Amino acid sequence: MSVIYVLLAISIIVAVAFFIAFIFAVKKGQYDDSYTHSVRMLFEDELIKEKSNKQILTNKD
Repeated sequence: MSVIYVLLAISIIVAVAFFIAFIFAVKKGQYDDSYTHSVRMLFEDELIKEKSNKQILTNKD
């Protein structure tokens, strides 16, 4: 029975360590999206055309 307590304690320690590492990575900007901003301007015209087409279709009704 004592083995279960030891394994439980070790698993909690490992889980807390991974959680701290995740929080540290998020605060350092590891998961920030740096790619989308660079290609957004390439597709911006298509998005504007789609929005204007939708507005034209809704205004005709």
